[in-house]
Amino acid sequence: MDFNLTETQMQITEMIRDFANKHIRPSMMEWDESQTFPVELFHKMGELGLMGVLVPAEYGGSGLSYFEYVTVVSEIAKVCGSIGLSVAAHNSLCTGHILYFGNEEQKKKYLPKLASGEWIGAWGLTEANTGSDAGNMRCTAIRDGDDWILNGTKNWITHGKTGNVAVVLARTGEPRTKNNVTAFIVERGTPGFSAGKKENKLGMRASETTELVFDNCRISDAQRMGKIGDGFKQAMKVLDGGRISIAALSLGIAKGAYEASLKYAKERHQFDQPIASFQAIAFKLADMATKIEGAELLIYQAADMKNRGVKMTKESAMAKYYASEISVEISTDAVQIFGGYGYTKDFPVEKYYRDSKLCTIGEGTSEIQKLVISRDILNQ
Repeated sequence: MDFNLTETQMQITEMIRDFANKHIRPSMMEWDESQTFPVELFHKMGELGLMGVLVPAEYGGSGLSYFEYVTVVSEIAKVCGSIGLSVAAHNSLCTGHILYFGNEEQKKKYLPKLASGEWIGAWGLTEANTGSDAGNMRCTAIRDGDDWILNGTKNWITHGKTGNVAVVLARTGEPRTKNNVTAFIVERGTPGFSAGKKENKLGMRASETTELVFDNCRISDAQRMGKIGDGFKQAMKVLDGGRISIAALSLGIAKGAYEASLKYAKERHQFDQPIASFQAIAFKLADMATKIEGAELLIYQAADMKNRGVKMTKESAMAKYYASEISVEISTDAVQIFGGYGYTKDFPVEKYYRDSKLCTIGEGTSEIQKLVISRDILNQ
């Protein structure tokens, strides 16, 4: 195993650091306070190839591997979790679903616009009453000749209002029956398709989260992805990669909180010495560093398996579960190290603290990850 960053990863790291310092860091707290989704920023990131990291060059993407993708998401999240989340959702969910399951016509139509950042993508699986219980979804698609009519609501959708196109999972069979979900591509502006309530969130506030509403929304069968009834299977495969995204997001937030804490602990003096010299603080930093190393190894194991095209459901769940939990732990300890200053918005750790919690919930809660892991190890 080679633990060194590739030359491409090092170049991406440097590029993102420069970009973040110029375009993200100066405005991120303003976006957070006002809950503004800075769509123009994502157009700029598209110009750098960050909105189609995994998309092959033939469809206008960067054509990179999951190693580079982890680097992109984690480096952005070190600065701002909200921006990292939106980059991850755009790349791995909407764009990823079309990349893996769209036909050639769909790929040629949508991937270049998504990969360039010209269009922002959304992905609709979750509903108000069917988060992890996706087989009982209420959003339906009824066949009508060569068309489908969609009715229902999707909740907690990243870019639900601003997104130009959404991949939507709708029930096409009876509730709780096998193969009862189908995937569709729905463009913004389609009659009967609108955005609903925008969520007022604890963290990740610059990443837009809204409802998707379908009211007799008629779309052509050409907008269907894959076979009728294959939607849930597709979604589970998309989420295998999506878990790596959230793990990378968690890693970036954890690294950001740790690096801020390390710097502060060396600069902050009490009793005529830096607080890093006190064992209570030094041991917190040691725990942080160790947890980050462990999370990173799990993430790159899953990324390597994804790159090789081998089954990695358990490994991606482990990476997502562990990385998200340690992100919360590390950001909590970061606030503690900063003391009273950590509770103010003048220092960065309170934002890492707020942003980190979503990582244990989005794209499958920690409890669902443990369910996935336990099923795998018990069926071996």
